[in-house]
Amino acid sequence: MAKINSDTVNDVVNYFIENDSTSRKTAKHFDISHTTVLRYLRVICPNKESDKILAYNKLEYRFGGRENKVVPKKVIG
Repeated sequence: MAKINSDTVNDVVNYFIENDSTSRKTAKHFDISHTTVLRYLRVICPNKESDKILAYNKLEYRFGGRENKVVPKKVIG
């Protein structure tokens, strides 16, 4: 198993939060897998901001994606 570089983890997490990105777009930006991004966000460096963005992205996905904008903001809080 490859060693995890803490600078890379911090870069990925900061990019995800600062750009209000999705895990797939973040993975594409850093040329890593979607699963790796989720692992960084949920297991290695969890925080409330990234959890909130992930939850909102999950709801948007269920309601038809970011393009439709049908998820009310008050659902997440």
